[in-house]
Amino acid sequence: MLHDLDLIRHSFPGEIDIYPIADVHLGAIEHCEPEWQAFLKRVEKENAYLILAGDLLNNSTRGVRFANPFDEVLRPREAKRRMVEYLKPIAHRLLIITSGNHEQRSARDSDCDLTYDICSKLDVEHLYRENMAIAKISLGKRKRDDSAVSSYIFCVTHGKSGGIYTGAAVNSSERFGGSVLEGVDCLVTGHVHKGFVTHPSKIVVDSTNNCVSVRSYTVVSCVSWLNYGGYAARSMLLPHEVANPQKLHLVMSEKNKKIITTW
Repeated sequence: MLHDLDLIRHSFPGEIDIYPIADVHLGAIEHCEPEWQAFLKRVEKENAYLILAGDLLNNSTRGVRFANPFDEVLRPREAKRRMVEYLKPIAHRLLIITSGNHEQRSARDSDCDLTYDICSKLDVEHLYRENMAIAKISLGKRKRDDSAVSSYIFCVTHGKSGGIYTGAAVNSSERFGGSVLEGVDCLVTGHVHKGFVTHPSKIVVDSTNNCVSVRSYTVVSCVSWLNYGGYAARSMLLPHEVANPQKLHLVMSEKNKKIITTW
């Protein structure tokens, strides 16, 4: 298993589309299985790519607060097998993979990393980082020196803090992006089951060229694939958009990098 700070690198001849995915929770009663299957078929037809940001499996285990194994429709090992089958036709479209708190339940109890097991079966272990993944996605090649026309830096982490309102999740993600992630073009998170896209900025001092500029980046929080009910209803959490992920289009441009988000 590679270290969280080992850079993942991808190169493409032109512009690409990416779906950031988290909180699928396969195995939960509330999992949107028809929508999930239809989405994967769509990805195949669109020639799009995926970022997987954790909680692919629900993985309710004993001894975890709010987790009830009796509410599961799939035992963890069956959910793991089924997720492999779902992702196998598009394994070559996976860009970045990280784990979530639901998979980490098994890692804490028995050092069994369910997400890594899935990656191993798909032969994409090199794309997996346990806690946080950073990737460079390069587009095109310049004729003069074969360097990339555009390069985008992504950071993917499942996330931790939440809150009843979307604003709390926005604050947490933007605080992490602004404080830690120098040079990142897009931060992808999950966990809170609240889909949003924001474009914060930071002031950048370029001592080499003696200039100061304001540089924006994109923050994406993934939607969940859970129908409302169960723990969310018991805890009086607010319902949010489900099974409708954002699409990120990476523009190839010599002068201006741009991530176009549609939803």
